[in-house]
Formats: sequence, C-alpha cells, structure tokens
Amino acid sequence: MNQIARIREELTKRGLDAVLVTDEKNQRYAAGFPFTDGAVLVGKEKAFLLTDSRYIEAAERQAEGVEVRMFDKAHPLPALLKQAVAETGAEKIAAEDRRLSHAGFLDWEKKLGVKLEAAGNLFDTLRAVKTEEEIASMIHAQRISEQALEEVLHIIRPGMTEREVAAELVYRMLRHGGEGNSFDPIVVTGAKTSMPHGVPGDEVIRAGDFVTMDFGCLKDGYCSDMTRTVAVGSATEEMKNVYDIVLRAQLAGIAAAKAGVLGRDIDAAARRVIADAGYGEYFGHGFGHCLGLDIHEPPFAGLLGKEPLPAGALSSAEPGIYLPGRFGVRIEDVMIIRPDHAEVITRAPKSELIIL
Repeated sequence: MNQIARIREELTKRGLDAVLVTDEKNQRYAAGFPFTDGAVLVGKEKAFLLTDSRYIEAAERQAEGVEVRMFDKAHPLPALLKQAVAETGAEKIAAEDRRLSHAGFLDWEKKLGVKLEAAGNLFDTLRAVKTEEEIASMIHAQRISEQALEEVLHIIRPGMTEREVAAELVYRMLRHGGEGNSFDPIVVTGAKTSMPHGVPGDEVIRAGDFVTMDFGCLKDGYCSDMTRTVAVGSATEEMKNVYDIVLRAQLAGIAAAKAGVLGRDIDAAARRVIADAGYGEYFGHGFGHCLGLDIHEPPFAGLLGKEPLPAGALSSAEPGIYLPGRFGVRIEDVMIIRPDHAEVITRAPKSELIIL
C-alpha cells in the first residue's frame, strides 16, 4: 500500500511543492517499500524512490506510485535526488526535521543546494489516521499475536523461565505469519511484574505467581500490541482484587475514548478508578499510545496528552497497578478511535483473571 495521494493533499494544504523522505518508516508509508537505504521524493505530480543494487529488484516489484531509480558510485544519491527535484519542478521542498538530526538536515540542504522547509508534523498528522487497509493489517497482526498467546497459555508451568516464555511467544508469532516483533517482548513473573518494562531473564515461574506478557508482531509492517497478566496455580484475594481494579480502569478509559477527546481525558477516566480504589500512586505511566508502523506514535492518551485523538487512530489501552517488590498487573488492548466510540480489536480473554 502507498500513501502518495494523501501526502500530496497535505503538501497542498501546507503550501509545499515536495517532501524529501529519508526516515525508513515514512518511506514505507509513502511508497509501500520498507528497505531503500536511500530516499523517497514526493512532488505534486511526480514521485521517486532511490535505492541501491541490494534492493532495486524488490523495489521495482513492490514499490507503488513512484518511479524507482538506482544510485551507485557513478550515480550517487545526492546527484540523483537533485535530478529528481529538477524533474518535479519543486521550489518549496520540505525535509523531516523531526526525524533528521540538525546536522543531517543541514547536510541535505548542502547536498541539494536548496533551502529546505521543515516538514514538522506532516507525517505524524497523516499517519495518525489509518486507512481501512492499514487497519486490516493491524487486525491481522493482532490475530497472530492472540493465536500465539492462546498456545503459550497451554504450556506455561512452574519451572519455566521468563526467557523461555518469551521465546515461545516469538516463535509462535513467526510461525503464524508475523514478520517480526513490534518490540522486544516483556515477560516477567513474581515480584518482577511490578516493573512495567521488565526484561525477560532466567527468573523461574512458581506456583502462586503472576506472569505478565507484553508483546506484539508485525504484519505488512504494521504493529500489534497486547498485554495479559495471568496467575499460575493460584492467586490471593489481593491479586484478584488488583486485577479487577485494573480491568475496571481499562474499561472506563475505553468508554471515554472517541474522536475529539483529549488524550489526557481518556487517561483521567481510567486513572480515577485506580485512585478511588486507593492505588493511585502505583499507576505511573500513561493509559495508552497510538501505534501503526511504529509501536509508539502520536497522539498519546496520557497525563500530558493535550491533543484530541482523531477518528481512524489506533491506540493502546493499558492501565496498570505496580506494587514495588511484590507484584503488578497490566491489561492491554488496542482500540480504533471511531467518531462516537472506541472499537476494541483485541479478542483475547480478560473479563476474569486467568489462573493456569
């Protein structure tokens, strides 16, 4: 899939003639091809993808809406880009100031011999609102992740290590069609479940422990993301109570979410449930983040989320309670922001604490 038409519309709105795309994810968004090690240039009538001999054949087959050209020693990338700029007739050309370093931005100005404009939030704005094709890819990724979880829940047992469970999730996502991990999976057990971003290690699962699994895979380059906390063998009343509070908080945040609502207001709806239950100080991170080609994309549904979530955005919904040195609970789904509600695409069970 390519988004050349949407980029051109945005260029017109911003009074720009072309945009130079050097970020890998934005190149994929523009031309539908993930690996160029080069650049994409989108003008109002012409668009170009410039890559080298490693990717030229695949680019010619897969890239859409662009003219593919190869750079090499005799035809270096800056020279081909200057030629492409001339062919577009562009005068006001933007570059990704939010993705390039300051030195990188100035270097491209020097190489092209033009004064570049700042693209600003051009790609953030476009990528926040997913097309139905993009949503379909993310749902597909979600189903793969859920299938992996379902299988792994049948094999988790006392004596397994966090690292073993993480390896099983990764293997099964790949086996069922995932293209790789959305991020390094988080699998923690026992007291480590109080660490929201704990790293899987050699800690052994024991009866009576929580196991928290936060993971996702890629499909067509798009991310899935989910978290489930389960108990092994048994759970105390306090563990069950905390799980129930987190679930109610998540449902409150989801109920508050719809197009036009500020991210911080969604966060507040969930945070209020946790605070009223007496655990407010133990929920430190935000309620959610948008995702797509990147696992974290703006806007954000957190304490500082001052932007409204647009219709067509996909956001995580992941409140948690973390009691240091004891245990933690997080439950995470992904939801599509619709004009008048939030549509949860995650199907994995959560309505009651799963005790394996």
